[in-house]
Amino acid sequence: MQVRKFAFLSILLAGGMLLALYIPSPAPAVAQQATGSIPTVTGTPSGPTVSVDPSLEQIDVYAGPSSFNYPAIGVLLTGVKAPALGRARDDTNWIMIRYYGVPGSIGWVYALYVSLNRGAEDSSILPLVDSPFTPTPASTPTINPTLAAAFIGTQVATRLPTYTPPASFAIPTFADQTQPPSRIPIGLLIFGFLFIGALGIVVSFLRGR
Repeated sequence: MQVRKFAFLSILLAGGMLLALYIPSPAPAVAQQATGSIPTVTGTPSGPTVSVDPSLEQIDVYAGPSSFNYPAIGVLLTGVKAPALGRARDDTNWIMIRYYGVPGSIGWVYALYVSLNRGAEDSSILPLVDSPFTPTPASTPTINPTLAAAFIGTQVATRLPTYTPPASFAIPTFADQTQPPSRIPIGLLIFGFLFIGALGIVVSFLRGR
């Protein structure tokens, strides 16, 4: 009976030692592999695009088809292509482009500063689109009348000098100094003097001989 108990304890002890020495190896993880091709997202547009003229470094992009009525919202650098979406109905010299980073992702560039490239998938003419609403200023600047009066003095009316009429101008009168013509003609007197002088010369010559 004791021999059986000893054998049973020996078997339990040997089994415990074998379990302590046994280290299970990790099972390999099995994952499902993709069988199709993964699409690659590129930023190259396939439709009509615009690019900045090579002679310019960059151009301004506006919120609408005008540089006076709409603010500038960014720039377009040389070498960058932007999708062309349409032309302004009011002015076809402005092209609407896809411009990310602004509200609506829409911008406008002047057609003379860019080159329009036709894409392989879209060779049609750009459609005409309506111009966006003109932005209104957030607030209208006003001047406080009380503050303005503190810096702008009251204009005192200056009385003009009393007009004094000049003295009366007396128009001078000139008397007629014209002498009446003489009764003896002037030419006759001259001829007489010449005759007397010539006669004196002849008398003097004769007396000298």
